Amino acid sequence: MARDIQERIKKLIVDQRLPSGAPLPTETELMELFGVSRNSVREALKALQAMGIVEIRHGFGTYVGPMTMAPMIEGLIFRTVAGHYRGEDSLLQLLELREAVETGLVARLAGRIPEADLAELEALVARMEEEAAAGAVGADTDRAFHASLYRHLDNPLLSEVLEAFWDAFHRLRTDLVDVPQDPKVTCAQHRGILAAVRSGDAVRAESAVREHFGNIRDRLRPGHRP
Repeated sequence: MARDIQERIKKLIVDQRLPSGAPLPTETELMELFGVSRNSVREALKALQAMGIVEIRHGFGTYVGPMTMAPMIEGLIFRTVAGHYRGEDSLLQLLELREAVETGLVARLAGRIPEADLAELEALVARMEEEAAAGAVGADTDRAFHASLYRHLDNPLLSEVLEAFWDAFHRLRTDLVDVPQDPKVTCAQHRGILAAVRSGDAVRAESAVREHFGNIRDRLRPGHRP
């Protein structure tokens, strides 16, 4: 019953073209609209809230949710943590998933990024080099580079998926595995990606991204020593 109500609420959002933050009918109105009990409506709304489809603001009502990738991130994290403690290479699997997506996309960017945006990426690599000189490249700088690079695909869904993979991987890497890095190598690899994209050489760009992920993958493998 609750599953059926979930689908009907989702259909209501789609049919009425409601944006994130738009108010939904009250519990009483949903009961009358669907001919179901209050408990059934509440159960359905709680399930939809867990998916980010609706947002329940106690004392105010129910609204269309943000529909972000947050549930996907939490699912990825939990699956990877559970696998890690079962002795699986789950963090490596997550990295390989992210690698497959990024290497499949970077060739499309080669030679297509405007000079002003290349300057933004150049500034981020320069910041990495400053951070490396101080001891370590900051995770926020690394994230900003990848986010800025793939933003030029002009596909918000792709950007959200890549951000979700980045969030999941870096949160887990911090919590589960100590992955030492050579900041100079990190800087050189990001500069190599930028140079390849700027040159318009799609094959070189894909190779540069594979080299970057290959370095991380090697450091994740059991028995690695820096």
